[in-house]
Amino acid sequence: MEDEWKTFSREVGVRLQQARQRKGLSQERVAHLAGVAGFTYQKFEKGESRPGVAMNPRLQTLLAVCEVLEIDVATLLEGAPRLT
Repeated sequence: MEDEWKTFSREVGVRLQQARQRKGLSQERVAHLAGVAGFTYQKFEKGESRPGVAMNPRLQTLLAVCEVLEIDVATLLEGAPRLT
């Protein structure tokens, strides 16, 4: 189960990176507009909270990032592993 979440987190990170690049924004700019630290957003794009640990952002933070990138949170999280 843990490996599934790590894989999924990396996929979400790639989706964030692609959305950011489509908007022509830097990681720092997205972080600033979403109200998070630049380092935190960089980790999101890597799919990590810390090395080896899948990202697990607060819902408010995730929604803020999606708003900045003009992407739907449901689309971003499509394909999430089941919890049980």
